[in-house]
Amino acid sequence: MRVRLNVYFPPALAKQIDELAIRRRISRSAIVEAAVTSYLSPDGADRMEAAFARRLDRLSRQIQRLERNTGLSTEALALFVRFWLSVTPPLPDEDQAAAQVKGRKRYEGFVETLGRRYASGKSLLDEMPEDVWPKSATDSE
Repeated sequence: MRVRLNVYFPPALAKQIDELAIRRRISRSAIVEAAVTSYLSPDGADRMEAAFARRLDRLSRQIQRLERNTGLSTEALALFVRFWLSVTPPLPDEDQAAAQVKGRKRYEGFVETLGRRYASGKSLLDEMPEDVWPKSATDSE
């Protein structure tokens, strides 16, 4: 059963409804019904806003992981440098040239190993359990 409503439109809007009804070969009631239904239902902007909110949430979680990983990497590097500087005595001048040659060879080996490990997909971050990472302010949001 349908309910009859009497509504009033400005003449210009009524003319647009009439023209659309003629072009589409549908009744004016069908046009007004579709317009009211569209107005009352969640529109594309609401759906788009929800999609953006989901994407922003995902990006926020990715940024939090990046911050945590960068912080961990920085701390690991700083800890290594501090330890290395603490335990490595300076070399006498006469041993410097031989140490530089040996250092270059060791560095090349390090780079090769790093390349193989990176290519295999292995990561130090994957080996670290998340429960040992300190919680940051962004983790609680």
